Amino acid sequence: MSEHNDLGKQGEDMACQHLRKNGYEVLGRNLFFRKAELDIVAKKGNDLVFVEVKTRTKGSMMSPEQAVDMRKQRLIIEAASDYIDKMDVDMDARFDIISVVVNGSESTIEHIESAFFPSI
Repeated sequence: MSEHNDLGKQGEDMACQHLRKNGYEVLGRNLFFRKAELDIVAKKGNDLVFVEVKTRTKGSMMSPEQAVDMRKQRLIIEAASDYIDKMDVDMDARFDIISVVVNGSESTIEHIESAFFPSI
């Protein structure tokens, strides 16, 4: 596995830990629907939460959350819609971003709830 993939998996592992610690139930990871991957699908209360995880090393030119541009958001929203249809889910859904910045052996996590919304 490439260093980039290792860093991404490390970030997703940390994001799952963060979610569980904060009362979320992780329902799935790395699920593919259409042309997009859903990094984490979780549940908290009556909310189904689609979490996009972006991991960067300290000093990267772009913050992790900036990498979730409109194109990426559209792909995630389409994949989430397919997930909801396939799993026959009847819950409110939201889209979060978890930003992980790794600096050597230390890291910071920022959880942005309702980071973006489907356009009507």
